[in-house]
Amino acid sequence: MSGRRPIPAQALAVPAEPGLGAYFRLLKPRVMSLVVFTALAGLVAAPVWPHPVLAAASILFIAIGAGAAGALNMWWDSDIDRAMRRTRNRPVPAGQIAPDAARDLGLGLGLLSVIMLGLAANWLAAALLAFTIFFYAVVYSIWLKRRTPQNIVIGGLAGAMPPLVGWAAATGGLAVEPLLMVALIFFWTPPHFWALALFVRDDYDTAGVPMLTVTHGRAETRRQILAYSGVLAGTALALGLSPAGGPLFLAVAFWANARFLRAAWVVRRRDDATAEADGYAAEKRLFRLSLGYLFWHFLALMAASLLTRAGLGLPLVW
Repeated sequence: MSGRRPIPAQALAVPAEPGLGAYFRLLKPRVMSLVVFTALAGLVAAPVWPHPVLAAASILFIAIGAGAAGALNMWWDSDIDRAMRRTRNRPVPAGQIAPDAARDLGLGLGLLSVIMLGLAANWLAAALLAFTIFFYAVVYSIWLKRRTPQNIVIGGLAGAMPPLVGWAAATGGLAVEPLLMVALIFFWTPPHFWALALFVRDDYDTAGVPMLTVTHGRAETRRQILAYSGVLAGTALALGLSPAGGPLFLAVAFWANARFLRAAWVVRRRDDATAEADGYAAEKRLFRLSLGYLFWHFLALMAASLLTRAGLGLPLVW
């Protein structure tokens, strides 16, 4: 499971001039949008705001860094992507972009994003961005993904870093609040991906990816989804009690986590026969809930920060 499959010769045949759309898809725009949103939340929630132009530039370079990591992931995982139904139409396995071109674009954009973020904001933010790109492309994609069912758990740190990068871009320092934001995304990642893996297990099995559903079975995956969902709820409440939180965030956190925990409990109590009979309806519902989970939490963080700056924030009453 740890080695890459050889790339068929026909997969290396690419159009002479791939369209811009193919290059844009190579940057994983959906993942990039989540990175931009959570990085923006970290920047907005920070106690110090940079000049609007520098703030916009920082978010742009963070987005480019995320795209660089996506391109490097698609380069390395092209053999896996080709074997999975949901990824076989990505630009590299579909033959739209050559693997070497994807690699070179990722390296170039990664270097550009780190240097420009350092110049636009500060070198702490740039170093954190460089770490994020390296962790996703090397630690997760090259090392962990094909070797351990903990790939999503450990590798999730890369996707969790953007709010810390945004906070550092604004303040030039670190604090407890952005670390709690990182923890929120970190503990969200396993139940999010494992909910998906419950109903696309055959894809991972075919591709030889040791996802938890493949190595330990769906029953153990359901148990761990519930366990991580409980830790996730506790992390959200801890963030709500921090200076970045407040009543608005706590209200959203109670609502979102109550729904998420209930859905995770329903999934935990099911068996394979029941799930197959209804087309994994509960598992798909949990996955859909996970898609909106971070949006509501980070939107509430930004709203709380803006209300506080406008003098409309409500203090916590003990």
